[in-house]
Amino acid sequence: MGETTGTARATPAARVRGLLLATHPAPAAVVTVLALVFAVGVGLPAGRALLVTAAVAAGQLSVGWSNDWLDAARDRRVGRTDKPTVTGAVTPRALRAAAVAALAACVVLSFATGPLPGLLHVAAVGSAWSYNAWLKATPLSWLPYAVSFGLLPAFVVAAAGDGRVVAAWTVGAAALLGVGAHLANVLPDLEDDDATGVRGLPHRLGRRATSVLAPVVLAAGSVVILLGPPGPPAAASAALAGGAAVLAVVAGTVGVLRPRSRAPFLLSLAVAAVCVAQLVVAADAVALPR
Repeated sequence: MGETTGTARATPAARVRGLLLATHPAPAAVVTVLALVFAVGVGLPAGRALLVTAAVAAGQLSVGWSNDWLDAARDRRVGRTDKPTVTGAVTPRALRAAAVAALAACVVLSFATGPLPGLLHVAAVGSAWSYNAWLKATPLSWLPYAVSFGLLPAFVVAAAGDGRVVAAWTVGAAALLGVGAHLANVLPDLEDDDATGVRGLPHRLGRRATSVLAPVVLAAGSVVILLGPPGPPAAASAALAGGAAVLAVVAGTVGVLRPRSRAPFLLSLAVAAVCVAQLVVAADAVALPR
């Protein structure tokens, strides 16, 4: 009753803002832009690159909306006023409908690129849904991130349809980026998650260990991106890798000395941004001839 009343008071503009907020816009935008970078890097024609990007965007919408839908009761229990389901801007039922609609669009758009890329991308999105529905509260909470991020470049390369295959280093680097992003992303919510019974890998490791491990994993991804492409490392990639290493050391040190600070989280995000920049630099080496 309270939920319905709260939503009835929300203006149409507030509902739209609530829906946008529930997409988790920052990570959704990063993943979508990364897909576009990969698509341009491997030389997809403009129309196919846009199709790939639209499929990834739809998948990200479905993942974000399903997360807030499935977490609505937990978010209310701990008073997460940053969540639109708690403020009454949008109902869990509306998010469920939006998530299912976005998932259906994602499936259609993914398979429009071909059977193999369609399967790869639907598997990536399904893996992300498995995190929201179950694995986030288990020691395997990192696994969906590794799978989903690792499959993203594989999907883009397969969508080219020209027989090229994704470079193994790209899959490994993307998987490490996903795991590091998971560890960093959970840091601000560890206590709230604990209070509602969510016990993923970061919660079991504890704040201090997770604060150190997140930037280390991301920095490892940076090293893979630096050394993975054939030939000598690009100067730009080497400079970025050096920056990632420095940020990782600072983040890890702060994580040990001041585990309750937000600095390890913010510094880990900075390392992740450097990794994305490195992937942009190395985008033309993502695909290999069969």
